Amino acid sequence: MKENLEMPATEPAESQFVKNSVLYKEFLAEREEILKHKWIESEKAGTDIGFEKALLDWIVKHRSSWRDRRLKEARTEEKPAS
Repeated sequence: MKENLEMPATEPAESQFVKNSVLYKEFLAEREEILKHKWIESEKAGTDIGFEKALLDWIVKHRSSWRDRRLKEARTEEKPAS
C-alpha cells in the first residue's frame, strides 16, 4: 500500500512559509545531492548502501565543495547585468 505523503490542499500559511524559505530550499537541494550520491555509490557497490552511509560519505567527501560552489553561483546570480 502506497502512503500519501503530500500535504493536504488546505495547508496552513506557516507550512507555505516554510516551503518558500531559503533554508528549506537549501535542505532540499542538499538532500537531492545525497540521494544522487547514494545511487552512484550503491551502483558501484552492487547493493543499496542506505541513506545514512551515503549521507556520512557525502558529508566527508563532497559537502564543503558543494556548498562553496553553491555560494559562488548564488553570488554571480545576484550581480546585476551591466
